Amino acid sequence: MNVQDTTANEQLAMIKQSAREFAEQYIRPHIMDWDERQYFPAELFHQSGEYGFMGVLVPEQYGGSGLDYQTYVTVIDEISQVCGSIGLSVAAHNSLCTNHILMFGNEDQKNKYLPKLATGQWIGAWGLTETGTGSDAGGMSTTAVKDGDHWILNGSKNFITHAISGDVAVVIVRTGEKGDSHGMTAFVVEKGTPGFTAGKKENKMGMRASETACLFFDNCRVPAANVLGEVGNGFIQSLKVLDGGRISIAALSLGIARGAYKAAIAYSKEREQFGKPISQFQAIAFKLADMATKIEAAELLIRKAGQLKDNGEKCTKIAAMAKYYASEISVEVANEGVQIHGGYGYTKDYPAEKFYRDAKLCTIGEGTSEIQKVVISRLLLEE
Repeated sequence: MNVQDTTANEQLAMIKQSAREFAEQYIRPHIMDWDERQYFPAELFHQSGEYGFMGVLVPEQYGGSGLDYQTYVTVIDEISQVCGSIGLSVAAHNSLCTNHILMFGNEDQKNKYLPKLATGQWIGAWGLTETGTGSDAGGMSTTAVKDGDHWILNGSKNFITHAISGDVAVVIVRTGEKGDSHGMTAFVVEKGTPGFTAGKKENKMGMRASETACLFFDNCRVPAANVLGEVGNGFIQSLKVLDGGRISIAALSLGIARGAYKAAIAYSKEREQFGKPISQFQAIAFKLADMATKIEAAELLIRKAGQLKDNGEKCTKIAAMAKYYASEISVEVANEGVQIHGGYGYTKDYPAEKFYRDAKLCTIGEGTSEIQKVVISRLLLEE
């Protein structure tokens, strides 16, 4: 191992420890209160920005940490081991809104928005999904019509993380014919823009401390200067953004699975039946073995996807595999975690039930497991 590798490993270990301490100090004491109240702790994300977690991938010149995907995966993993809701919000802020501006914004846009987003001064939202178009994003109905040096947006976006509390949103809307992959455009829309509002907070099964709501556009006038990249390229941009988003949700899945596993193994060592800890029974020990193996396999896939992304190589297939596998095993591991806890796993006195509720979103958000299989199979058949 050379000096450069040693330094990188030491830096990664330091950031891992920092993320772990942040989660233990500022998140763990509040997780069930936030979950029960469906409270979105906006102030926590401002604080997270001070640690560099809100702009992990953003270059230092724009106020970010200037780090890589391996580091980003580690941060999301550590936070999500404690609370999936917070992990989800940090992931969505970094990989979607902030990353879209970083990837496709011009210098004026980057200098205007990235320093506020990367430091946690602002919280970002990203809008692609609509009520009638989930996986079929190309069939979106929200439109933007040119009017002089502005665009007028009308329509809505659904299931948007930070729709209410977000200070700025990147939204992809239709500027051409419905279904035309080159007929959609990305806009940056700031909170407070007339005609730009949010709906009610969704009452969700899990991820309850991560805010989700609709965005509405009613003759919302957005300056032409807020178009990201070329007009008509919004959907193509979003597919590239989602490559990183898949790695992001895979890391979230990994953290939830690891948190569920740690809770299960700790409980299995403490809980006694028939005169010995239940971890000593093969039925439980084999569950733990399966859980640990799946977590290790998921991390290897995620790390490979992150490496490809860091090297500037095409990562669509591996990122989709990582997201698909990690999200599915997260549900499996969380389910077994509840089983190992027995009746206590079904109560809110133990963390198992929350991991179980939170994990399911990972198989749905940022492309369902079914869509990941579509992506993977298409790319396999093109090889």
